Amino acid sequence: MTPSTGPGGPPGGAPGSAAGSAAWELLLPAASAPARARGRALQEALRDAVRSGRLPPGTRLPSSRNLAADLKVSRGLVTEAYEQLTAEGYLRSGRGAGTWVGDAVRAARPRARDLAPRSPADRVDFVPGTPDLSLFPRSAWAAAQRGVLTELPHESLGYPDPRGLPRLRTALAELLARRRGVVADPERIMVVSGVAQATSLLAGVLHARGTRTAGVEDPGSPQHHALYAAAGLDTVALPLDDEGLATDPLYASGVRLVVTTPAHQFPTGIAYSARRRAELLGWARSVDGLVLEDDYDGDFRYDRAPVGALQGLDPERVAYTGSVSKSLAPGLRLGWLLVPDWLADDVVERKRTTDLGHPALDQALFARFVERGDYDRQLRACQRAYRERRDALVAALAQHFPGARVTGIAAGLHAIATLPGRHGPEESFVARVREAGVAVRSLAAYGHGGSAGARAQEVRLVLGYAHLSPGRIRAGVARMAQAV
Repeated sequence: MTPSTGPGGPPGGAPGSAAGSAAWELLLPAASAPARARGRALQEALRDAVRSGRLPPGTRLPSSRNLAADLKVSRGLVTEAYEQLTAEGYLRSGRGAGTWVGDAVRAARPRARDLAPRSPADRVDFVPGTPDLSLFPRSAWAAAQRGVLTELPHESLGYPDPRGLPRLRTALAELLARRRGVVADPERIMVVSGVAQATSLLAGVLHARGTRTAGVEDPGSPQHHALYAAAGLDTVALPLDDEGLATDPLYASGVRLVVTTPAHQFPTGIAYSARRRAELLGWARSVDGLVLEDDYDGDFRYDRAPVGALQGLDPERVAYTGSVSKSLAPGLRLGWLLVPDWLADDVVERKRTTDLGHPALDQALFARFVERGDYDRQLRACQRAYRERRDALVAALAQHFPGARVTGIAAGLHAIATLPGRHGPEESFVARVREAGVAVRSLAAYGHGGSAGARAQEVRLVLGYAHLSPGRIRAGVARMAQAV
């Protein structure tokens, strides 16, 4: 098959020529398709050959008569395929000049890459943020899916209310009021694809209203800067003390929007004190501001009942968001956002213009899952498993790093471990255990303004444990000890 320089180039496509032989070999499987599907199969085989580069631009194809004879199909079938692909731009032809592969097509990439984060199988990964995906309730989820597909009215598969299906918003209102003490009006609940989308929606609305800066906890989530920057907002790092967000720097910052994790601060693991919660609401009222409460793992408390949501104290000064990313799986991309009444209409409209609403089938499925008690059962199963794993982590640290302290409340999917100074400096410790096949992050890695840095030789680690079995946790801590 020899590419030509154009219709005026050397002739090609005669029986037995390189182009004729190559085309015959590429299209032979299509010619063997059932009679009714043969024309479509022939067209698709030609498209694929051009897209993949097996028939490069400038290649002259056999005449319809010769190719039909080679493939033992009707000439009309080949003529129709040539005409269709010429109309689409894959081929070009000229009267009396034959048929050629067009110049518009570029070879397709061989396959899609997977950019999802993955940890090598031989590495013990203590990086926080991921639940145990093997705990996903496949049987109960499949049963809920079958039930929904059986009962869901046809009209529910149309474009949904951008806030979410009324059935799910009602179920979420009951769930959040019962479990988290949220003041949950179904009319002000919005179903979103996760906390990241909730944050982006709210930031975009506030930017349109004149807000240009958001305050974020320091240390805190490293994602905040990018999320707010995408909405046109700068971020100001606000330090913490032992009770929560320090109020004097908050007032001095001049911000009117602040993002917090008061039930279980990420990453330090503290719970905001009752006094600090009241002071934070006092700040919001005094500056006509807003608190965004990220309740990312508020259901997981192991030594007592969880502290209720801040939003329950003042629903007009606190927007509340959460998701199933820690309780079920982040791949579901399912969460919720409760907004004050004075922001509701604008946030709903922004959600509408962003994606026209969350997938209706997924919403109906999760609504049924909540209504039938499956979600409560899943939370109880996770609590048992994660409590056992936290206990295993604490015991392993005590065994292999005598003098280590685990701080923060007994909750969530991660813990803060402070190792004795002899194991420092911190950067060197992290590098050594990484070489030994253990992935860890220091508390300093989550600092926005430097307040999370370790003191002297002290090593402070943020250790995620929920996704690791107790045995894997013990082995990982032992490997860290051997490395240092």
